[in-house]
Amino acid sequence: MTLFKELEGAASGTRVPLAKVLDALPFNEQGLIPVIAQDHMTKTVLMLAWMDRHAVERTLDEGLVCYFSRSRQTYWQKGETSGNVQELVEMTFDCDADAILISVAQTGPACHTNRPSCFYLRVEKDEVSVKS
Repeated sequence: MTLFKELEGAASGTRVPLAKVLDALPFNEQGLIPVIAQDHMTKTVLMLAWMDRHAVERTLDEGLVCYFSRSRQTYWQKGETSGNVQELVEMTFDCDADAILISVAQTGPACHTNRPSCFYLRVEKDEVSVKS
């Protein structure tokens, strides 16, 4: 039985060492797991990115969100060039641990297009429109 299966029936307040949870995360074949960033105040979904174990640990240690860029094959701390940093407020795992949800205090826009969120393309029937 996996750790996350065991936790399904656990009582509220049950605690597990972080290292044990990180060891149990089902990273993909590239060693990555998807991460959804959400504004901690508005609950707006800001972006989807990827982390490996080092990026998760670095984010938890430093309090500033660090991702792994699949295209550049390197780490990037959100806002390191733009100044639009993400301060970690909370990190949670879904029930089967195949995704991480981070609640962040976002400085400035989250998207490289200078929009508040990366999710600005809205499907409307048979078209896609650009949200403001």
